[in-house]
Amino acid sequence: MKNKKILTGPYLLWVIAFTIIPLLMIVYYGLTDTTGSFTLKNLAAITTPENLKALGLALLLSLVSTLICLILSYPLAMILSEKKVNQSSFIVLIFVMPMWMNFLLRTIAWQNLLEKNGVINMVLRFFHLPEQALINTPYAIVLGMVYNFLPFMILPIYNVLSKIDKDVLFAARDLGANSIQTFSKIIFPLSIPGIISGITMVFVPSLTTFVISDLLGGSKILLIGNVIELEFKQGSNWNVGSGLSLVLMIFIIASMAIIAKYDKDGEGTAF
Repeated sequence: MKNKKILTGPYLLWVIAFTIIPLLMIVYYGLTDTTGSFTLKNLAAITTPENLKALGLALLLSLVSTLICLILSYPLAMILSEKKVNQSSFIVLIFVMPMWMNFLLRTIAWQNLLEKNGVINMVLRFFHLPEQALINTPYAIVLGMVYNFLPFMILPIYNVLSKIDKDVLFAARDLGANSIQTFSKIIFPLSIPGIISGITMVFVPSLTTFVISDLLGGSKILLIGNVIELEFKQGSNWNVGSGLSLVLMIFIIASMAIIAKYDKDGEGTAF
């Protein structure tokens, strides 16, 4: 037992140094002013028209991206769950491989594809088709979110669907259930933990992202993540930036509560 406790030492030091201490710093700066006095003004900064607009737009684009990821992921996860182990593992590997590349590089690649003189418009010009203004639009941001976070929706749903006992499905067919009834009464209810987990894993990073909106949306579109970044980097106002971060933590905590309620056994998170 003592040896096991010693082995957990480096992990505990890592968590304390890079998770707990930074969170405590955010809480401290978010609840104090420049003089160190307690205040709630930093949290109230979210109510300004500019910040409310950024938060509302971030929520809207995050919801749209999450919905698109769910629509694309569920049928694919069902197909993968019906494949043989070797076949499904290879296809899953194809979706996971882009995640091995740096997140920033993947987003910059889409920037080069969507820009005015990018690859997509070059192809359109080659076929004498009208060019499209794709970059610096909400559509480009949604596209970047879907591309980067799609695997986080596929994997939890696939993980849950692959664990459904095939004998249960065969029993439903033997009892006269058709494909629609089997899906609505058995497959979908059993896959809810994976759906909830996937929605959370896509919605939270989409809501808090600033890299995607910065590169694909330009300076024309500010999400709440960009506002927080500007407060820290350009405004050097750590107090307001931390206060806004604390507001976003409410969404993260709510997401964790939803997972804990609907995925009590952790079926949608294990892979």
